Amino acid sequence: MDVSVLISPAAGRGRARARAGAVVAALRSAGLTPHVLPATTGADAERQAEVAVREGTGAVVAVGGDGTAHAALQAVAGTPTPLVVVPAGTGNDLALALGVPTDPLQAARSAAADLLAGRSRAMDAGRTGNRWWATVLCCGFDSAVTDRANRLRWPRGRRRYDVAVLVELARLRPLEMTLSLDGEARTLAATMVAVGNTPWYGGGLKICPGADLGDGLFDVTVVAAGRRLDLIRTRPRLADGTHVQHPAVSVYRATRVELSCAGVTTYADGEPVAPLPATSECVPGAVRVAGTDGATIR
Repeated sequence: MDVSVLISPAAGRGRARARAGAVVAALRSAGLTPHVLPATTGADAERQAEVAVREGTGAVVAVGGDGTAHAALQAVAGTPTPLVVVPAGTGNDLALALGVPTDPLQAARSAAADLLAGRSRAMDAGRTGNRWWATVLCCGFDSAVTDRANRLRWPRGRRRYDVAVLVELARLRPLEMTLSLDGEARTLAATMVAVGNTPWYGGGLKICPGADLGDGLFDVTVVAAGRRLDLIRTRPRLADGTHVQHPAVSVYRATRVELSCAGVTTYADGEPVAPLPATSECVPGAVRVAGTDGATIR
């Protein structure tokens, strides 16, 4: 079976590039024929993956973090071609949600076994305009942090996000946002809104703890406008999802989410998706995935 391999040279501060040769060798020794796509940008990766899917590749293997998986997703969503996630990035939230082995070589071998046996799993995906996403779409404080971190050139790695958080906390202002859930609209003052297809974002933060990638629904976490101190105190609780117990946090479920707020951009899988206003839909079973937790394969 021929498979196409996307490798992000920047993911995990070079971790993906460093492990790429071993991952490709593991796929080959398991019985697959891997073809590395020579993409150097996200746009190149999307175009080359789309061509590979159109020409009948057996799978698209994303070696990197959530951004690499996001690029591959644009090609495989809505097709029978499986997505394989080999975690080698700074944030590996999709791999975490899928139960993919954390070791890249083990993940590659697990995926190869599934592909050769014809096993794959259907998962839901979000669609906003013409963009697909897999994990969490966010806007407000966290999208501002992501945007700020992407523009910083120092420090490197996850510490950029720590600096970005401090800068955006100093600039924190409540947003007047219109939120429509399956056609039921409300206008509110919010710090942030997170639309979850899976529970995790931001490298293991459980922002939407009840989200299930196979139920056909988004979990929508809304953090109401409040004091900076409240946000600082609540943020550490994102690690285990207990922030949803805070009185300023509300959780909803919906298949279609419309968001409107002036001057705000949404991010999903750590990538910019669309400026508001924007409508997101949960598309049941939009993606086939291989190499996930064996107990969930069907």
